Amino acid sequence: MDDCSLDEFRRRWQEELAQAQAPRKRRRPEAAERWARRPEVVHGRGEQASGDPALAQGLLEGAGRPPAARATWTEGQDVASRSRSLAREGAGGGEQLVDQLIRDLVSKTWKVIAEDEVLWYRLCQQEGHLPDSSISDYSCWKLIFQECRAKEHMLRTNWKNRKGAVSELEHIPDAVLCDVHSHDGVVIAGYTSGDVRVWDTRTWDYVAPFLESEDEEDEPGMQPNVSFVRINSSLAVAAYEDGFLNIWDLRTGKYPVHRFEHDARIQALALSQDDATVATASAFDVVMLSPSEEGYWQIAAEFEVPKLVQYLEIVPETGRYPVAVAAAGDLMYLLKAEDSARTLLYAHGPPVTCLDVSANQVAFGVRGLGWVYEGSKILVYSLEAGRRLLKLGNVLRDFTCVNLSDSPPNLMVSGNMDGRVRIHDLRSGNIALSLSAHQLGVSAVQMDDWKIVSGGQEGLVSVWDYRTNQKLWEVYSGHPVQHISFSSHSLITANVPYQTVMRNVDLDSFTHRRHRGLIRAYEFAVDQLAFQSPLPVCRSSCDAMATHYYDLALAFPYNHV
Repeated sequence: MDDCSLDEFRRRWQEELAQAQAPRKRRRPEAAERWARRPEVVHGRGEQASGDPALAQGLLEGAGRPPAARATWTEGQDVASRSRSLAREGAGGGEQLVDQLIRDLVSKTWKVIAEDEVLWYRLCQQEGHLPDSSISDYSCWKLIFQECRAKEHMLRTNWKNRKGAVSELEHIPDAVLCDVHSHDGVVIAGYTSGDVRVWDTRTWDYVAPFLESEDEEDEPGMQPNVSFVRINSSLAVAAYEDGFLNIWDLRTGKYPVHRFEHDARIQALALSQDDATVATASAFDVVMLSPSEEGYWQIAAEFEVPKLVQYLEIVPETGRYPVAVAAAGDLMYLLKAEDSARTLLYAHGPPVTCLDVSANQVAFGVRGLGWVYEGSKILVYSLEAGRRLLKLGNVLRDFTCVNLSDSPPNLMVSGNMDGRVRIHDLRSGNIALSLSAHQLGVSAVQMDDWKIVSGGQEGLVSVWDYRTNQKLWEVYSGHPVQHISFSSHSLITANVPYQTVMRNVDLDSFTHRRHRGLIRAYEFAVDQLAFQSPLPVCRSSCDAMATHYYDLALAFPYNHV
């Protein structure tokens, strides 16, 4: 009801009340005057009030009292209550009745709105609760929203207090960890023995099968070292030191569906997180692989660059034709598979030190020219326009990691060799927050709407509440933190050694545990763990992984190795 209709409704209501009360008002002064001329009226403490002019005037002004109200006022009667009663019965009572009616109408309208299932469903979707559900999946979305809010509060409390379940993923006894990657709770790891393992940490038993190589002539543990591993919701990819590349489909089995060979060592590997596209960089060549409509893997595009590629990422949400970004020294290329176009984004500047991409932007750190000239910076480019949008930071040490894709809108988090974690405001170009997080430089970092998880080269994993600029907790291991990935209820961390210590065959001794590296899985909502993995490759009858539930603050002492 708008303001005009409300005023019109109020006016008409008051006119009707005035017309109905007009005959009564004409009779009330006469009755009040006769009542005031009575010889005795019991009033107050029982005193005589005959002909009291003040009382008569009050009765006249209040338009009199009806016969039913002609009763004795007791000693303890509140005068203010009597005045309010007279006012309600007077001419002003109509307006109060209108206000009460409007309040009743508004209350009913709010009740209808509060029970609207469509509004509660949309509210759940806006806040990220049950994004894949439809409105017909539940009968009471208001209750679902309340439960999701309560679970979100519980998860946040568990994160802050480090309460939940933690597991150290089972290690291969005679091998050193080379690379780790994860996606949505599924972890892949490659070792110096050439073995590749996959864990689904969303389940209770953490089944970890081996992904087999296609070459049956290689004896177990005699394959070349694994250089890189990547995983998404359906594919797992591993690159080896001898230039070979294996691609597995996690939905079909543990044997590769495609095997590709480069003439030289693979220097960089990228896997799309939303489709089946793989990109590799070897020597001066960048190759994009994707399956055809019939399901056969093929080369989608091939590019030649003048320098060796150190960083390679696939741009998400590009549709049918994949797009990649490659950094080679002081050159930055945008590679489009549609027409094999190679666009130069950045050239003839300081070398690139880190790289990350989102659907429409690319952010990369560049080395400074010395404090006297210009410090290290992060450059943000538009992928659509191909031009620079922002130049962020100006610090002495190099930026070692940047996370644009997982950060909240208009924010980006970075790590630097000076040990500081910085939050950048992409609207103003300023540094919103700077935390002194690590002693030997930041090696991995990720943030969400309230916390930051950072990993350092000294082996510390730290969790921060950046709204209060407070460190919540930290966990230590003896190797640099190479990988960090978390969701609202879980955290995956990996400590990978700088150097791979090989097995001493003459002594027939196994690599000591402290030299192997470490993968930890934290679960802050144990009730979300499934009993069986949705991935067929993770349903084999392997030994179950022991998982412990306790206060994680007591789980690992600071000097744990």
